[in-house]
Amino acid sequence: MRKFHGILAIGLGLSLAACSNTNAPTAATVTSRSVTAQATSGTKAYLVGFKSGVGVNSASITKAGGQLKKSWKNLSAALVTLTPEGVAALQGDPSVEYVEADVTRHVEGGPSGVTDDPTTPSTDSGRPGLNPGSNTSTLWVPQGEATYGTVALKSPALNAAGRDGSGVAVCVADTGIDAGHPEFAGKLKGYANFMGDDHPTPWDGNEHGTHVSGTIFAQLGHGSTELMTGMDAGGVVGVAPGVNLYMARVLGDDGSGSSSGVVDGVNWCVGQLRSQGGTEDHVIVSLSLGSEEGSKTEQRAFAKAYEAGALVVAAAGNTGLNEPHYPASYPTVMAVGSINDKGNLSSFSTFGKQVELVAPGENVLSTVPRGMGSGADASAGGVSAYSSVLASNPTTLGDVTAQIAAAGGDGKLCSTDPNLAGKIALISRGTCSFAVKVSNAAKSGAVAAIVYNNTSGTIIMSVAQQQAIPSVSITQQDGQNTLAALANGPVTGHVKIYHSDYAYLNGTSMATPHVSAAAALVWARKPNLTNDQLRALLDNTATDLGANGRDIYFGHGLVNPSKALNGN
Repeated sequence: MRKFHGILAIGLGLSLAACSNTNAPTAATVTSRSVTAQATSGTKAYLVGFKSGVGVNSASITKAGGQLKKSWKNLSAALVTLTPEGVAALQGDPSVEYVEADVTRHVEGGPSGVTDDPTTPSTDSGRPGLNPGSNTSTLWVPQGEATYGTVALKSPALNAAGRDGSGVAVCVADTGIDAGHPEFAGKLKGYANFMGDDHPTPWDGNEHGTHVSGTIFAQLGHGSTELMTGMDAGGVVGVAPGVNLYMARVLGDDGSGSSSGVVDGVNWCVGQLRSQGGTEDHVIVSLSLGSEEGSKTEQRAFAKAYEAGALVVAAAGNTGLNEPHYPASYPTVMAVGSINDKGNLSSFSTFGKQVELVAPGENVLSTVPRGMGSGADASAGGVSAYSSVLASNPTTLGDVTAQIAAAGGDGKLCSTDPNLAGKIALISRGTCSFAVKVSNAAKSGAVAAIVYNNTSGTIIMSVAQQQAIPSVSITQQDGQNTLAALANGPVTGHVKIYHSDYAYLNGTSMATPHVSAAAALVWARKPNLTNDQLRALLDNTATDLGANGRDIYFGHGLVNPSKALNGN
């Protein structure tokens, strides 16, 4: 991932009253990381949970030689630095329920692209989905500012009817936000930084937080001038552009943070509720982050958030495996999986009994901090305009005009070809990796590379590291059309890669804000629902995918705010 502004706030404890959510999920056993292995030397940070009714027992911490770094009275828990001896002492203290590691949390999505380059064309076959056996018909097509994700959720029509999430707060806990992005029109409601660094104003040195925020509330008709080729002049529009958006920065520029930071962020988000001293009647907490390790302290925080009346939505994970993922697997959190534009499960989407809903998460176009995205354009003289041109990830900026030459041999360029010197290399997908192809093109003296797919549809190449020449991908048909033109004589081509304020990203991270925003659309029109009732409504009105009924791949199915609101 490429690494690259409200008020500064500190963690707020929640004074939570008894709740009325009689159907709230019951607690489940969470196994947090054992501290035995890491408690071998030195002083490290741990989360300490005290038994019910005890509160944070600072005397016990001091007696164990620990230093109290932070406490959450509402959770009866604390962040403490301890030596191995101190860990053992607290584990034996009768007031202590557990001592656990302060585990790492990271973003659950990033730049789109695949690193493999199989000889056999890639398809959706084998992935459970809405249309198994049919991998050619696109179900959801972008329209104007609407991405395929907003089209899938039918949110443009809902927005046009005045159902845009107004009156509901969505609080994103992520890497921060470029609040000055034109798409946000200066409407960020609040910001807090929990990373302990010097970013008191809204900041996103990563791109992830700005991307998920755009999916939620990018404004209609506020496109940046730094668009990607083929985009509507208005840019993109979010699912719920009327929401009050808050950002809690709990992940750093490298996309990682800690469970203690997530607890701080969630507490701050829930603190926006009127019942907790804030100004919002309804708060949805959106978490496109996680890891495979559970945290009992986090579980306490999410249980308290649910009791306070917030709805918490989190990414199911990107392991592609049937396994728990946290915080999505806590019972008081809605776990979201990813599908593509054909309704099929994304190959990276973590699945299992915890998955509650799915939403679009592959090749999702949204906002990134200004100048951090990469747009691409390419053309060939005498060939119809290319239907899709996508920059590799990562990529090299450049504006190249030169003669196009087909890669020698089988066209897949798994070795160098001296005939490419000074030319734009036209390469077929297959056999060796994209990184090898582009590297061989550069070694052959090519000034740019165009790789065309070996199956229908688009492909975004991941080349692992920045290459020496600009490289893009095009569709199979566009590649074949270019080859046919080359058979009739020389063809001049053009490849341009430029800075953009938008990007295509992949991940359950990208699916999560679709569900968070869909929930806001519904809650804004049905404000008397409790969070528990809203959750049940979203589940019961989801579009069933895959096997009939709830399953481990899609949960209840694709979130359907239109059906939740209108019954269709």
